[in-house]
Amino acid sequence: MATATSATPPDDLSWLARRALRVGLLSFGGPAAQIALLHREFVDEGGRISEERFLRALNFCMLLPGPEAQQLATYCGWLTGGLRGGLVSGLLFILPGALLMLALSLVYVGFGGAPLIESLFFGVKAGVLAIIVQALMRLSKRALASPFAWAVAGLAFLALRLFDLPFPLVIAAAALAGALLGPRTRAPSASPSAEPAPRTGLGLGGLALGIALWAMPVALAALLLSPDNALVDIAGFFSTMALVSFGGAYALLSYMAQVAVEAKGWLSASEMLDGLGLAETTPGPLILVTQFVGFLGGWREVFADRSLAGGILAAAMTTWVTFAPSFLFVLFAAPHVERLHRVRWMAGALAAITAAVVGTILDLALWFATNVLFVRRMPVDLGPLRLDLPDPTSLDGAALVLAILAAVLLFALKRGVATVVATSALAGLTLHLTGLASG
Repeated sequence: MATATSATPPDDLSWLARRALRVGLLSFGGPAAQIALLHREFVDEGGRISEERFLRALNFCMLLPGPEAQQLATYCGWLTGGLRGGLVSGLLFILPGALLMLALSLVYVGFGGAPLIESLFFGVKAGVLAIIVQALMRLSKRALASPFAWAVAGLAFLALRLFDLPFPLVIAAAALAGALLGPRTRAPSASPSAEPAPRTGLGLGGLALGIALWAMPVALAALLLSPDNALVDIAGFFSTMALVSFGGAYALLSYMAQVAVEAKGWLSASEMLDGLGLAETTPGPLILVTQFVGFLGGWREVFADRSLAGGILAAAMTTWVTFAPSFLFVLFAAPHVERLHRVRWMAGALAAITAAVVGTILDLALWFATNVLFVRRMPVDLGPLRLDLPDPTSLDGAALVLAILAAVLLFALKRGVATVVATSALAGLTLHLTGLASG
């Protein structure tokens, strides 16, 4: 077991900044790979955090809404360097990917209509579809451990697919059902640690200040532009989403499709698929796809249609309101982790939320498959029920071939996410250049 001792003082922010920046630059491959990288930097090689404390931190971050890997990076920084360490570590985990995503968004709106770029993204979408199916399978194995969990997942899927209920309502209902009706198993508890108690958290005053800072850019946008401006609308939507983002980016994409694509019209379903493909191939948390969505919404609506200034402002606003709550969650609540882990009703609520996320990702997988594999869809309304069925005669053969290729790479050959996305993109380009795909 790694110890928490080292020749370098624990609050040496330069050491922490170097480690955190390396994690931020190398954090490809999704949460599992990012968590493994954090373990290597802070436990195996860095020796600043014990195995026991790292696992406790990981379990805590898995319970929170928001990107668990970024929250874990913040937690590791807090354990190593206090509040300043948490801020440094969390920010450096996000910034490289956020800056790269902004650069790719600018390229996308500048050259996205070019046949070469369209061909590449044609393949990316098929790769992303296979990745979502993999995420669904992995989460199902972990989350659906009881008949109650299966029932919650099924009801969540039906609520979204047939009744088009809002994602936050589905999550809230699942949490309530889990707290009141979930299996009464003992909540996980941590054994006492031999390490000294970690530093203090934000406290109530710090939490209040953090909430004020979180809301300040939104208030300024409403004051300087208009409460009805799209920038305020974008900020409000992503602020809400940050508080209900259990289950990671894949679960949230279903909610984003409901609002950003279908209700607001900030981008098309095809563009959101492209954004997820970009997020899969950049370092940092996958939830950076929200920045792409905000950028396109701002590009189209903040100042005028196709305004780069509007897109950049919206991207910055989206990133701020999405990640700021994660810092507050960790830096305020981390000192109370062991107490929170022993609250049984909370454990039941969070287990039910995880089960509902399975149903949400299943809804997302079907929505993606419909948009990737079929050219036309047929909306059907049956009273309160709402269905969006694919037109079987519009099956895109080239897209189906690419999806099968991506599935073989991912499931049979066990290739990584970056390899699958890159290979799918090149295969899509090849199909277009040879005239075997129309778009």
